[in-house]
Amino acid sequence: MIDESKYIKAAGRDKIYRWFLRITQRLSERQMLAILAAVVGLAAGIGTYLFEVLLHLIKSCLVNWFDVDTFHFLYFIYPAIGIILATLFVKYIVKDNISEGVTRVLYAMSRRGSRIAGHNCWTSIVGGATTIGFGGSVGPEAPIVLTGAAIGSNIGKLAKLNYRNITLLLCCGAGAAVASIFKAPITGVVFVLEILMLDITSASVIPLLISSVTATTIAIVLRGFDPIISVSLTAADGFQIKQIPLFILLGAICGGMSYYFTRTNAAIAKHISGIDNQYKRWVIAGAILGLLIFIFPPLYGEGYEAFVSLMHGDKQTIFENSLFFAFKDIEWVVLIYVIAIIFFKVIAMATTNAAGGVGGTFAPSLFVGAFTGAALALLCNICFDWNLSLATYTLVGMAGVMAGVMNAPLTSIFLIAELSNGYELFIPLMIVACIAFAIGYYLDPDSIYTKRLRQRGELLTHDKDQSVFVFLQLDELMETDFVRLKEHFTLGDVVSIIATARRNIFPVIDNFGRLLGIVQLDDLREDMFKREKWGRPITHYMIQPPDKILERELIQEVLPRFEQNHTWMLPVVDKENHYRGFISKSKILNAYREQLVNISQ
Repeated sequence: MIDESKYIKAAGRDKIYRWFLRITQRLSERQMLAILAAVVGLAAGIGTYLFEVLLHLIKSCLVNWFDVDTFHFLYFIYPAIGIILATLFVKYIVKDNISEGVTRVLYAMSRRGSRIAGHNCWTSIVGGATTIGFGGSVGPEAPIVLTGAAIGSNIGKLAKLNYRNITLLLCCGAGAAVASIFKAPITGVVFVLEILMLDITSASVIPLLISSVTATTIAIVLRGFDPIISVSLTAADGFQIKQIPLFILLGAICGGMSYYFTRTNAAIAKHISGIDNQYKRWVIAGAILGLLIFIFPPLYGEGYEAFVSLMHGDKQTIFENSLFFAFKDIEWVVLIYVIAIIFFKVIAMATTNAAGGVGGTFAPSLFVGAFTGAALALLCNICFDWNLSLATYTLVGMAGVMAGVMNAPLTSIFLIAELSNGYELFIPLMIVACIAFAIGYYLDPDSIYTKRLRQRGELLTHDKDQSVFVFLQLDELMETDFVRLKEHFTLGDVVSIIATARRNIFPVIDNFGRLLGIVQLDDLREDMFKREKWGRPITHYMIQPPDKILERELIQEVLPRFEQNHTWMLPVVDKENHYRGFISKSKILNAYREQLVNISQ
């Protein structure tokens, strides 16, 4: 039966493309990309607004009616319901993985030609808002980034652009999403350049600026000028040279916290994801998350309200609906409560994502950084009566942990500066962000987004040589048209095979397909015309290859092996030594040159 809907969609896409050609036929490529970047920014800004409206609606219905001075057992139930709803939505409606939004964007750039499925233009909005609205302790940025990137990618596909320009529009969408949610256009551009690792050229930066400014303008029109994290610094909150040692200490603490953040997230994700039974996973994750939020209500959702209140010195807000509300005015209780929240936030976030929730780590890293900076300021104020600014240390701490977790010091610096209009904090922001980044990078060179991609050889970087290798896959370059010889063959058997063989190398395998060795035509020439020697077993002429390549190895790891062994051809086997084919140095180099041209064009 013919699926008519596919033909209808294809006809619709062709109609849009013809219309696009008519209106852009007199425009240069740069002019066309500038217009498309503005369209992407407009769509990403509206998408972000719809996400925030849906999230606010869900949270208002669920928790805004709670009395602040009493705890509520519904905190036990809400997170589990949100995770279940999000999981069912993904499994039965989306039928695709929409978690870890930034990682999926990076994967699309390296393995899918920067093409993201069209459903991501809206499914991440629904899944993320459901997860966070019901209390999932994750951030909205990753779903929004995936939404913006999907919008850019699909607009590029509709316009039938090449890989380079689709990638540019994808990055425009991702940057516009970040700019829109934080109303921070510079941060949107820096986010793309630093985390998505797009090349810094005038051809790329100008469309990024256009999309980010457009999305920010839409956000201001629809939501007003107040940023998502609203704080106004006073003269007392400004930078003081005598506090530099404390900022150095805070940077070191933030670096350690970023390492705890990434390691704990990975460990919990591995443990919970390893539970095969989905119902058991829901029960365990729901119980952990519900208990943590019941004891520490600031862990509910992304937690922006909690740390914004804390940086304004409003310590009562973080105790609302808590078992400890009566102790909100005791300084040591406040300090212990804040420190406990720092560590449990990471557990709550990792549990939410591992159980099937849709959300990111961007906001949790800001949350942990804010509470880390506040904890240091509270400790110094209690112990030494120093009267440190909570706003300053909270903001600077946010930049520190974010820089360490995401390996993005510039993004964190500009984000906090734009959010707070606190450009006078640039020096402490740079001190803390750079130290935290250096320590985090020393302990683990990969960010929370890139670790698994780098391990699988699927990460694009600013290193063009390495990035080209990312596009080359061993199974696509492997040659399989070699005649296989069985170990019981004789020279006479092989002589009749040579007449039709196209290759001068023959793999020798056993009855189970395992590679025993190789036979080279040059080694047979002397005896192949001597009939008296045709009875010799072929294993008499067999040699061992200088090396073997495993079928899942990365091309960038394979290429040096040719130089080390002074050869141009190596056999490919699986882990059980079953023969799969041969890989040649010349095939890799030819594919490298072709891919380099494709990326450039």
